[in-house]
Amino acid sequence: MIKKIILIIAVLIVSAGITNAQTTKGVVKVRKAGGEIEPLAYASVYWLEGKVSAETNDRGEFSIKTNGTKTVSIVAAFVGHSKDTVRVASGTSNVEMILREEAELEAARLIERQEGNYLSKMTPIKTEVITAAGLCKMACCNLAESFENSASVTVGYSDAITGARQIRLLGLSGIYTQMLDENRPAMRGVAAPFGLSYVPGQWLESIQIAKGPSSVVNGLEAITGQINLEHRKPTAEQPLFVNLFLGSTLRTEANIASSLQLSPKWSTVILGHFSTDPMGHDGNHDGFKDEPVSMQFNLSNRWLYVADNGAQVRFGFRALSDDRVAGMNEFKKGMDITNTLWGSEIKNSGLNGYLKVGIPLNEDNSKNIATVADYTWHRMNSFFGINRFDAIQNSAFLNIMYQNQINENHKYILGLSGQYDNFDEVVSAPLFGMWYGTRNTGREERSAGAYGEYTYTNGEKVSLVAGIRLDKNNIHGWLFAPRLNLKYSFTDKLIFRASGGRGFRSPNQISDNLGILSTGREIVLEDNPDIEDAWTYGANFTFYLPFGFNENTYLSFDYFRTDFNKQLLVDQERDVRRVWLYNLDGRSFTNTYQADFSTEPFERFTVLATFRYTDSRATYEGQGLVERPLTSRYKGVLNLQYATRMNKWTFDFTAQINGPSRLPHFMEGGLSPVYPMFFAQVTKKFRDLDVYIGGENLGNYRQPHPIMGAENPYSPEFNSTLIWGPLMGRKVYAGIRFTIWK
Repeated sequence: MIKKIILIIAVLIVSAGITNAQTTKGVVKVRKAGGEIEPLAYASVYWLEGKVSAETNDRGEFSIKTNGTKTVSIVAAFVGHSKDTVRVASGTSNVEMILREEAELEAARLIERQEGNYLSKMTPIKTEVITAAGLCKMACCNLAESFENSASVTVGYSDAITGARQIRLLGLSGIYTQMLDENRPAMRGVAAPFGLSYVPGQWLESIQIAKGPSSVVNGLEAITGQINLEHRKPTAEQPLFVNLFLGSTLRTEANIASSLQLSPKWSTVILGHFSTDPMGHDGNHDGFKDEPVSMQFNLSNRWLYVADNGAQVRFGFRALSDDRVAGMNEFKKGMDITNTLWGSEIKNSGLNGYLKVGIPLNEDNSKNIATVADYTWHRMNSFFGINRFDAIQNSAFLNIMYQNQINENHKYILGLSGQYDNFDEVVSAPLFGMWYGTRNTGREERSAGAYGEYTYTNGEKVSLVAGIRLDKNNIHGWLFAPRLNLKYSFTDKLIFRASGGRGFRSPNQISDNLGILSTGREIVLEDNPDIEDAWTYGANFTFYLPFGFNENTYLSFDYFRTDFNKQLLVDQERDVRRVWLYNLDGRSFTNTYQADFSTEPFERFTVLATFRYTDSRATYEGQGLVERPLTSRYKGVLNLQYATRMNKWTFDFTAQINGPSRLPHFMEGGLSPVYPMFFAQVTKKFRDLDVYIGGENLGNYRQPHPIMGAENPYSPEFNSTLIWGPLMGRKVYAGIRFTIWK
């Protein structure tokens, strides 16, 4: 069998080498409303006669094999822009295409249907993109609810009390995934437990999910991958966007966005959010609220300045306030805790400011220097019964980089970066060695380093990105992280990707595992937690198949493995009266296998099916190498969407199958059951108004008895962290999206 596979690959390579193909190359640019012209990344490019499509890279460049004809017609398009069509000789290498923003169109607005989820063809790293259209497929109230169509990312509750959500990528907790806000590190430390809830889905333009260690440019913390969030831009042609939402649980939400072009050089976007869950629901009748009563305010303002020489300055701020009240149904805000009344209050406040400066060093911007600075202040004041956790985080990030594109094949980036974190944390809980104790778990951590990254590109055939980082950490010493990403196209229809590299992250014992405070157990903290150190590597094959309406049908297979050299483990099985946190002594690894299939069998009907299998194991004291608890073995997703002409009506349906998880030995059953989840939404589009209704968890499946010992919350048997399924039953909702266009 192996010989056959090798023979097939060899034949494909030879076939690719002997094909006498001509390649047409060029760049797609956009003329802004103010007259400035800049490259347009991720635009669609289409060879009309050959029915072959491509996508521009981050510099707006494209290449299409156009063999078999002397002249070709090339079409470039991007949602919200006019199309451009040129006719050139096949093999031309300097095609320039310029799209216009809709503000320049006088007669009518161009309407195109954007794909909700797709795999980027250009990136050397396997990257799944969730577009603005994908974020509208379901309610997507916040980032935590934006991954229901993805098997790559699994989202669940971290406990049954706080309402905190956590993601899993490559079978591991989201703390090993680097979260980026337009390529700035985000959701770190004290800000992490509820960070997914602080990004409204309607603020976003797209989400890029990259598996594996990815680029060295943004730091060391990408172990299982990077998730980058692109917000609505100051240059968007939407001076007003309003989203209103109401759910059957009386969850109420309002989002507003306003992009304003103040002058040819200055533009800004203002983003506002309000949400509240005013009712405490107890669908499983265990005496505890299924989700906390909450109220959140969130405000962001982002600016862009474009100078005459092409230099850009981006800066902005964000402020948030979030109040949560959880616990027993009788507990209300401001009430005192008693020996029979268990309640929790969590108050989060945060401020973030950033500055990004890009300066071209020559006319075509092939040489440039950029600086990124970011500052975050976050405060959490909380109690969970008699346990308290109060923390203040001050974090600063600075990145200075120089980029030089030598020619169309070779580019390199050199940079210096630094991260400063000051965590002032005090936890008061039943700590090991005393029935009730107070401990300062904070630290001051500084890390500075240098990096280099080289990119080789040979059209669409080969892409190679090799990077190294060397950082000095004041606590953990020198940290060396090499990373490599390769993309090779055997043919236009068969693409191979491989990646590997090393990542590090400093653990935060309490904020990474906030749910352990919602137990009655003693907490045993590690005195000297190691920095977590892991290698991740994997490969992907993507086959583009010759059927479907738009000929973008693909079948993708990938495999990734993460091996930990050092890791902080949370162990609830060593002693049923305690939660132990300790450094790994032995092996810890995760294998993940995934298949994706996407097609549009006929116009305006899309099918997306994905399946992921995970084998995750770690060495726990007294058990040896065992399956990691509460980690789902597999997940399958099927998403169907149909839209009528002009997108007047859009129908979305998503079905999930969630595999079993190993339960800790003190729980009954051994394995959690397999369970389904169903989602549906119908959207009616008017001229500037979308009206939608939908439902989540339509099968009304809920984890039974998610809180152990709920009848006695001050005993060691009380535990709300053993979550493997949904906590809330069936929910229906309705909402509107109103847009004023320029």
